[in-house]
Amino acid sequence: CYNIETVEDQKVKTAFLKVGEVKIELLEPTSPDSPIAKFLEKRGPGFHHIAYAVEDGVSEALEEAEKAEIRLIDKAPRKGAEGLNIAFLHPKSTQGILTELCEK
Repeated sequence: CYNIETVEDQKVKTAFLKVGEVKIELLEPTSPDSPIAKFLEKRGPGFHHIAYAVEDGVSEALEEAEKAEIRLIDKAPRKGAEGLNIAFLHPKSTQGILTELCEK
């Protein structure tokens, strides 16, 4: 594990592992009303989302997604773990998988 931190506004504690070029993020809710706690209550432990590092910036990737008529959860980037800009795409537009765009 190379980084453990709490993302206060999402009420989640994150821990990162690196395997080659792949990062695995483990999530733990810090409050029963956090999005992760609600996810765990509804679905139990398991896969939550997939993230893609974007080369040209999250804002640009969101613009491209919107042009492609992909539903957005976040209309603008926000700060995520490791202080990186992130944004989420709606699972209804991504084959049922919650998808995160993450600053590289």
